[in-house]
Amino acid sequence: MKAVRFRTTGGPEVLEHVDIDAPTPGPGQVLVDVEYAGVNFIDTYHRSGLYPMPLPSGNGLEGVGTVSAIGDGVTDRQVGQRIAWADTVGSYAEQVAVRADRSFVVPDGVDSPTACALALQGMTAHYLAFSTFPLGAEHTALIYAAAGGVGRILVQLAVQRGARVLACTSTEAKADAVRALGAHEVIAYRDVDVAARVRELTDGVGADVVYDSVGAATWQSSLDSLRPRGTGVFYGNASGPVPPFDLQELNKRGSLFVTRPKLFDYVATEAELASRAASLHRLVTSGDLKVDIHATYPLAEAAQAQRDLESGATAGKLLLKV
Repeated sequence: MKAVRFRTTGGPEVLEHVDIDAPTPGPGQVLVDVEYAGVNFIDTYHRSGLYPMPLPSGNGLEGVGTVSAIGDGVTDRQVGQRIAWADTVGSYAEQVAVRADRSFVVPDGVDSPTACALALQGMTAHYLAFSTFPLGAEHTALIYAAAGGVGRILVQLAVQRGARVLACTSTEAKADAVRALGAHEVIAYRDVDVAARVRELTDGVGADVVYDSVGAATWQSSLDSLRPRGTGVFYGNASGPVPPFDLQELNKRGSLFVTRPKLFDYVATEAELASRAASLHRLVTSGDLKVDIHATYPLAEAAQAQRDLESGATAGKLLLKV
């Protein structure tokens, strides 16, 4: 079967579209014929070595497909069932062995591209809005990369929960897109002093929470944008990781809180994974959540998909059609 793998870390050019042996499902696993694999920044962190992986390695964590075989001990999955997942290394492949308890069933009312987009990015937006900082009508949220895959979903969830959304984008086209999703204000974060603009928009108070997936280039502005006792949520490294800093920086800005969460701690149990998936699927089928697919590439063009993702020029979800 065909799969995308890398033997050394580096840029997108290290990704190879190669023939490998098809997997067999072990105990607790199901074999899936992959229909779509999702392209995410974490895939680039694995490929680049920012998040070290044993080499050689497959790439990709997220996908959707049809169960074709079942391993020992699996009782709640069936051959022919459509499932999605978000934490199986090597998902850029024609077939993947997935732990049954780390997958979730996709209902008939959700198409496969949407299901794939929700598996990692949708789940991430969900835990950010509902758990890391549970948003409500009393909150103002500053959201970086608001036109990206996670950002678009997070904007919608924040608005639905009643929060005032200040959306950071890099182009006017992206600004128009997030306004259409309900963002109350848009900030061109590459062109203005973000913290000063946030103070202006909040009568000098600052935001209750900042959701920052950019990292190295924006973390100081994010902290400066918070109100006293506000929360900085740094959940991505698009420009590189946030560097070590003196905790007194939190003190002098008003006793701030900072967290660096990851999805897998917020879907740690099968029940929590299923609950978040069901919540997102309900929002999609009711028409209350719009998922944008920016582009779909053949599996063999995974390297180009990652180049495009890292360029910052995309808006919405990138998929590989397997």
